[in-house]
Amino acid sequence: MLVVIAILGLIAGLAVPALKNLGKSNATVSASRQLLDDIGRARQLAISQRTTVYMVFVPTNFWMIPGGVSSTWWNGLTPAARTVVTNLCDNQLTGYIFMGQGTVGDQPGRHNWHYLAPWQNLPAGTFIAQQKFGNPYGPAMTPVAVPPDITLLNNPDSPFRIYGFMTNAVPFPLETNALVNLPCLVFDSFGHLLDQNGQIAQRHEYIPLAQGSIAPAVNATTKTFFIDNTAGSWPSVIENPPGNSTNISANIIDIDPLTGRAVLQYYKMAP
Repeated sequence: MLVVIAILGLIAGLAVPALKNLGKSNATVSASRQLLDDIGRARQLAISQRTTVYMVFVPTNFWMIPGGVSSTWWNGLTPAARTVVTNLCDNQLTGYIFMGQGTVGDQPGRHNWHYLAPWQNLPAGTFIAQQKFGNPYGPAMTPVAVPPDITLLNNPDSPFRIYGFMTNAVPFPLETNALVNLPCLVFDSFGHLLDQNGQIAQRHEYIPLAQGSIAPAVNATTKTFFIDNTAGSWPSVIENPPGNSTNISANIIDIDPLTGRAVLQYYKMAP
């Protein structure tokens, strides 16, 4: 009996890590499926509404408006808008929303902004790789060639040349607020994926997904989220296992610019 108990304990010890990894794998699969479905939803909204639809993502420290001072922007917000900004602190690298500039029913010549759905969030334990929110430009977009923000396995010959999201001016955090530059996927009324100039994108858009955790920065005294430009306002972003968005069986959303359709690609680690 002691031998049987010992064997069962050994089997249980070997099985627990596998079960933990299974849970993480399921979370990544769920995140991939959700993002694929919602990219398809953004494309269909653009076609059905006969308008341009922006799928807008929440980067880290999204309140730090480029070229401005966060306090100036913050002070101009209504209490309702400030509440939305505060709530979105938990959505850094995981949140997104659909916006349309003019939709069916708008008066001729008037293209008002519309939020087409509530804010969405990826499943817990998953997020879009932080590097994806870096430089959006590459050889196809500018005379100055810059390296990709993400190189899988540090391999310059990787089939995936991953640059940062394009950015576009959209109303934020409510559809009645001033325009702010945020990372976006943009689809026209034909379902094409557009670049920052409103033209059909010249390259595939790749979005790598990561497993891990994101902890928004919290003021130790007030117990509230940091919303300012100080170094302490940056969230803690941890990939677990480290570098899993680039160096082990990476899950990558691949969007074809001409059709606007998204598929899931798997980049397997070399043997």
